[in-house]
Amino acid sequence: MIPLNTRLLSRRTMLRAGGVAIALPLLDAMLPLGLGAEAKVAKLVPRRMVLISRTLGVHSPFLFPERVGLDYESTRYLKLLDDHRGRFTVFSGLSHLDYPNAHHTEEGLFTGVSGEAMHHGSTNIRNTISLDILAAEHVGRETRFPCIGLGEVLSYNRKGVRVPGLRNAGTMFRQLFVDGTPDEVAREVQRLRDGQSILDGVRQQARDLARNLGAGDRQRLDTLLTSIREAEARLAQDEAWVNKPKPKVPYQPREFREEEMIERSRQCHDLVHLALQTDSTRVVNLYVFSNGPVKLEGVNIGHHDASHHGQDAARIEQLAKIEEAEFRVFNEFLTKLRGTSEGNDSLLDRTMVLLASNLGNASAHSTQNLPIIVAGGGFKHAGHVMYDREKNRPLSNLYVRMLRQMGIEADKFGTSTGVISDIG
Repeated sequence: MIPLNTRLLSRRTMLRAGGVAIALPLLDAMLPLGLGAEAKVAKLVPRRMVLISRTLGVHSPFLFPERVGLDYESTRYLKLLDDHRGRFTVFSGLSHLDYPNAHHTEEGLFTGVSGEAMHHGSTNIRNTISLDILAAEHVGRETRFPCIGLGEVLSYNRKGVRVPGLRNAGTMFRQLFVDGTPDEVAREVQRLRDGQSILDGVRQQARDLARNLGAGDRQRLDTLLTSIREAEARLAQDEAWVNKPKPKVPYQPREFREEEMIERSRQCHDLVHLALQTDSTRVVNLYVFSNGPVKLEGVNIGHHDASHHGQDAARIEQLAKIEEAEFRVFNEFLTKLRGTSEGNDSLLDRTMVLLASNLGNASAHSTQNLPIIVAGGGFKHAGHVMYDREKNRPLSNLYVRMLRQMGIEADKFGTSTGVISDIG
């Protein structure tokens, strides 16, 4: 039994020394008096999010079942996930409404930006914040890395600016598990302290400026000061992490040739599993893509060419072999999460995994009826949820549900019109 606190601490309580403020983690003393032990433990349970983008879609006849619910008849691709039936939901009839039929819609996959913005083209799009970055704003302070992106990820900050991901698995491994030399650590500490000094100067200038401003301008300036305080807190936390040894794992990444797309994808998923298992991050965005040849028996064309099959049966069969290999990797990833214990749960129970694409049919560049799978995350899964495949529901409605599952109070995201309630 967890003893009840006698004095309630604010969740904003900070440790302050020498001008540095370090935010405390969630403590029992921050929870309301009288809250039961079980409820306290529930509040301490970490929730995680993994977004996996497939920008060449999925051949939907091999994915979507005919029946809804948990007793669906497994399709060619879902047979590969049968070990996890009841632990994932496949959605049909979801899309970002009014998106043009074009490749550049991938920029809106995890943001749900308006269709009007998408029609301006990828070079002129005014994007919004992506699902992973918003989640990281709420849960990222608990880990060394608020959010990790691997590959050409589809992550965007609040200004709609693309957030670059780590170039490859080797870079990700070094950031996660390889400590810097003493000189490298010292340089990083100095860089962070220089940043704190700059923020101190900006804050003082803003305060001086506020004395001569009207009420409206002071309110706008206060927004800036809030951003400064948040940046200071992040810098202080980063400094604490710099001097903390990274976890050590019995794993060593390797380089793969372009045609070894499947093995490269498997390695990326393995590293995501390690990042979650060591609690190095709780939000991951993963992008694995190859235009070129794929080293698989029975495949002699590239993934992109196979996906643009023009209904040619031979090309569709080669595409199916590639996509089956990718679903096997996805199945292995879910199996590893499920086989990793964390408290009384598995890592899969505490990690929602979204597999999604911006294209429902890559051959036609169609943005309707997107292939969407949500696994794990503590949801009460529904097997197959089917909406109208001609008049789709907004994918952003699912994103609102996912944010709530992360413990984030959300009524709106992107172009949502409500919240999906088909998964409990």
